[in-house]
Amino acid sequence: MADNQNTQTVTRETFNDVMVPNYNPAQMIPVKGEGSRVWDQQGKEYIDFAGGIAVNCLGHCHPVMVSALKQQSEKLWHLSNVFTNEPAIRLAKRLVETTFADRVYFANSGAEANEAALKLARRWALEEHNEDKQQIIAFSKGFHGRTFFTVTVGGQPAYSEGFGPKPGGIEHVPYNDIDALRELISDKTCAVMMEPLQGEGGVVPPDADFVKQVRELCDQHQALLIFDEVQTGFGRTGTLYAYEQFDVMPDILTTAKSLGGGFPIGAMLATEAVAAHLKPGTHGSTYGGNPLACAVSEAVLNFVNTKEVLDGVKSREQWLKEQLNAIGERYGVFKEVRGKGCLIGAELSDSYAGRAKDFMLAGQEHGVMVLIAGANVLRFTPSLIIPEDDVKEGLQRLEKAVAQVVAQ
Repeated sequence: MADNQNTQTVTRETFNDVMVPNYNPAQMIPVKGEGSRVWDQQGKEYIDFAGGIAVNCLGHCHPVMVSALKQQSEKLWHLSNVFTNEPAIRLAKRLVETTFADRVYFANSGAEANEAALKLARRWALEEHNEDKQQIIAFSKGFHGRTFFTVTVGGQPAYSEGFGPKPGGIEHVPYNDIDALRELISDKTCAVMMEPLQGEGGVVPPDADFVKQVRELCDQHQALLIFDEVQTGFGRTGTLYAYEQFDVMPDILTTAKSLGGGFPIGAMLATEAVAAHLKPGTHGSTYGGNPLACAVSEAVLNFVNTKEVLDGVKSREQWLKEQLNAIGERYGVFKEVRGKGCLIGAELSDSYAGRAKDFMLAGQEHGVMVLIAGANVLRFTPSLIIPEDDVKEGLQRLEKAVAQVVAQ
């Protein structure tokens, strides 16, 4: 399956010779993808439950995306924000029509969208209230990106330590602990930032009333509620955005990953009153709102935001959970299978604690790509339209990998 153009000239060893060592990728190199299947340099096929970490919402090389990219690539690639462009305006208009938001800001990634959201929240607090109102509260084990501001707001200290003095005014409380939040929040709080379902932190869903109670506390203390929907958004949990399932509206929402289906794009959505504080010159991005990215994203949005696809995500949740629970029971490897839609986590039982990576690597040997979310959770973020046969086949391969790890 692998086409030979250039594949003989680079190997996994070449990566070690030329790349900064902050990643340690798999030994195989994928070269081609179609739907939910991927082929490596040697032509070996894999079923993709990783989805580029919740990015490839329509799988690989979906005709709708390929067509949008080809058409736009022959019209206009880049302008900068000295000018606007039609795909960006069209996409923003669609996002406003389909969400709580009145205004949209485009960036290139989730981290950039979150950076914009945090800067906007501070700006809003300064201009609407006073300079004492600058505290940002986030949640332990949360993840919001790798810029210095977003990684400090993220609740995983290992990612932010070792780089010198951190941005100040940021505090954390445990996820799902409303009492801890109630104790910390005050009129000096400018924003609370949260994932409506924690992704990197172990695929942790919120308790039933938690999200509503967070909204109420924000209202009480005139603080903004920022939803990081980078991983949960764009159909991933069975609605266009997860906030719809909680009957709670944020003031600011960030989105990326599935937003471009594989083309890099991020966006910050906000209400008009809040967005008004990013006046000309206060924030920007050279590539944000790039016509190529926006044209692809618009095509993905039109495809994903349909009853058929969103209902299909709920079916896929059932297929994955039922079959993962069955594997867990047969081998005694999973303590809990949880999550929403096509964002599923299988937490390892105590006997296998800390060994998620072993299962992930064994999966690759058996031709299935999965992710981890910390040392104890296997994470599944496949295409939102992965066929049932691919789910079955992929989980059969995963079962062989599980059997191998258990036998060891």
